[in-house]
Order: sequence, then structure tokens, then C-alpha cells
Amino acid sequence: MMIALFVILLLPLIIGIALTCKSGPIFRLCGLDELLFSSIWKPTGGQFGFLPFILSSLYVTILSFIFSAPVCILAAIYLTQFASKRLISFMLPVIDILAGIPSVVYGMWGILIVVPFVGESLAPFFNVNSSGYTILSGGIVLAVMCIPYVLNMLIESFKTVPNGLVEATLSLGATKWESIKHSVLRKCSTGIISAFGLGLAKAFGETLAVMMVVGNVVQISGNPLEAGYPLPALIANNYGEMLSIPMYDSALMLASLILLVIVMLINLFFRYLIYKTQKR
Repeated sequence: MMIALFVILLLPLIIGIALTCKSGPIFRLCGLDELLFSSIWKPTGGQFGFLPFILSSLYVTILSFIFSAPVCILAAIYLTQFASKRLISFMLPVIDILAGIPSVVYGMWGILIVVPFVGESLAPFFNVNSSGYTILSGGIVLAVMCIPYVLNMLIESFKTVPNGLVEATLSLGATKWESIKHSVLRKCSTGIISAFGLGLAKAFGETLAVMMVVGNVVQISGNPLEAGYPLPALIANNYGEMLSIPMYDSALMLASLILLVIVMLINLFFRYLIYKTQKR
């Protein structure tokens, strides 16, 4: 058992070392500042600026969080504090099914529903000419994918609150919502942070569904109604096809390393939030 635990602990380090070694050649061509902060992506000219891909990934992930967080919190509160046992027994398997649906299915749903809605209804409302394959579409699809995953964790966290604690606050004259705020949400604050931290890390690395609806255009734009090109999509779209271009293999390995580092930083940030919350 100790060997298995040791292997698990070493796995991220092994992956990181392997990606670092394979991405090494590109550092002889470009400096780290140019790779991370340049917006020019011309592999045939030896220019590998990853900034558009990093920003696109951040935009899509932040949008998915904005859309999914209120839904997850409110749904978890309703299912654990208001819903009947019959409804809960019906909804829990449904949530599990939604969490297990392949990402390509969500991608196809995005192409059929989300992309036309954004391109034909939402963009014209803001006087924007858009095909619908946008950062916003990616954020919506990603939010729908993350909701069952995060919701499951929130429900399990909220279930740990004893009924007696809620009833005690009600007996002191608090309303139901005041009781939920002070008893459930406060007691489960670390569980909430953990659920959203894992959800954001999962969202940042999601590939196929986002790749199908985000447009895959290399550009920097703060407009969610324009196309983007997240890091995972760059790797999935190009690995195997463009490796005849010098340094492309190394560039894609570096993209994987950047993705790994950002996901680890997200997890470390939320672990820090949990630590600070527990100290209060």
C-alpha cells in the first residue's frame, strides 16, 4: 500500500519532468518571457507566443464558473434543505448520469443549441456579427458540463450538517434562509471552496467539448462574442498533424506543461483558501 501511495505522490513530478525535458528544445529558440507573453503564433516562422491560448482558457473557465456557481449552490441548497426524499432519490441518479455523459455529446449539444443561440439571437442583440463559435459558447457548454460534477460534491458536503443544527437556529427565531446561511453555508465553507476548486481545475483542462464550439481562432479579445483558442484545444488539434514543422513538437509539450502548472496553481490557491477558512 505504501508503494502505491508513493507512486501516486511521484506521478505529478514524473509527468512534469517528462514534459519539461521534451519542451526543452524550444527554449533554445525563444525565451520564457516571449513564449508566455507574446501574442504572435507563427510556427512556420519560429514564433510561438502562448498568450492568446492562455487567455482564452482563462476566459472560458471564468465564464463557466460565473454561469455554474449560482446554479450549483442553489440546487444543492434546495435538494438538501427543501426537497422531498422522493425528489432527492430521483435527482441523484440523474445528476450522476449527467456527470458521466461523454464530453463529445456535450460538444454536439453545444453545436446544435448553444452556437445558433449565440450567433443568431444573442450576438445580434448586441449588434455583433458572430458565427456563434465563441468564447461565450465555450463557457456555456463548459458550465453545463461542470454543474453535475460540482453539484455532487456540494450535496455530499451539505449532507454533513446535522438537522439539529438547522432546527436549533430556527428555534431561536431565525428564518429558513438565515438558518441556511449561518448553519449550512458557514459550516460547509471548506467543502464549497473544495468543490469549486476541483471544478475550476477540471474546467480549465477540458478539451473536446470546448474545442467544438469555441471557434479555435488565435487572437486576444476581451469580447466573449468573439472566437478563442484554449490551450487544450491547441494540443488536441495539432498534435500529430503539424509535427513536421521544426520545434512544433516541443511547443506542444510546453503547452501541456503550462496547462499542468496552471491547474496545479489553481489547486494550490484553493487549498490556501481552505487553510485560511479553517483558521478563522
